[in-house]
Amino acid sequence: MNVGIIGCGLVGQKRARAVGEGHRVVAVADALIDRAERLASQHPGCSVMPDAQTLIARSDVDLVVVATTNDALAALTVAAVERGKHVIVEKPAARRAAELTPVAEAARTHGVVVKVGFNHRFHPAFLKAREIWDSGVCGPLMFIRARYGHGGRLGMEREWRGDPALSGGGEMLDQGVHLIDLSRWFAGEFVEVQGRVERYFWNWPVEDNGFALLRTATGSVAWLQASCTEWKNLFSFEIYGRDAKLQVDGLGGSYGVERLTFYKMRPEMGPPEATTWEYPGEDTSWSAEFAYVSACIRDGAPVAGNLDDAAAALQIVEQLYQRSDIEALVAVNR
Repeated sequence: MNVGIIGCGLVGQKRARAVGEGHRVVAVADALIDRAERLASQHPGCSVMPDAQTLIARSDVDLVVVATTNDALAALTVAAVERGKHVIVEKPAARRAAELTPVAEAARTHGVVVKVGFNHRFHPAFLKAREIWDSGVCGPLMFIRARYGHGGRLGMEREWRGDPALSGGGEMLDQGVHLIDLSRWFAGEFVEVQGRVERYFWNWPVEDNGFALLRTATGSVAWLQASCTEWKNLFSFEIYGRDAKLQVDGLGGSYGVERLTFYKMRPEMGPPEATTWEYPGEDTSWSAEFAYVSACIRDGAPVAGNLDDAAAALQIVEQLYQRSDIEALVAVNR
């Protein structure tokens, strides 16, 4: 496929590097022309487009990557879909679930693939965890406990993520949607949502911490926290079955070496049997996700981590916002 990338920041660059062998990046667009030119220079024959709509209109572009600020994600995805393009749209895919309704309708009408960028599903530790979980060895799910956070950076409160009109929300919408999506992947649908979002440190109108307690119809619970006051970057995701536990720690880089530990209960109980897999080196989730999307397009297979999954995650975030007192978030998600 020929790929066009809209948004040439950090995520757009990662998406460009993830384009697999046999495919090529042919066009890029960004509000900052210098940034687009730098990315284009890394891909022979790649053109810099004056704007997103010009890129979308190119007849030779088969798949569009949308990696912009959250306020533009849904509208650009619809525009690409209506031109018959397949799309990888960065999470959360919109600021709120209602923005995804016309996206889903357009995708059905035009018969194209739209994959939301839930790349955490493609980290090797999670792929292995899912394989073990699906084997049934862990028994039925009791609960999930997960934390995800970073320490921020100087001036972060002046970035677009701190503007609810652009972002739609703060940390729970940013990193929290990954925790919600992963929890739904293992637990299924949540029918009860409790929790709050709070602003403790950063001087901006969105939340810097989110706390969620989610419950399925069968009583399984997910307890989640997303934070940008973590100070030391952290990722921890624990899946508790009746007979065993799966624990994913780290995502590589500043989050530490990615690791999966399988704790198997002994018949006599006591300390469990523990098996650990480590995945050092480069983050392969981006390239694995692109390969998955490519295969779905080639084979006509349904896509997991899709618009329905994004809408479900956004609906949970919106319920947390409605339960909280941060006026800017309540207003933008009303």
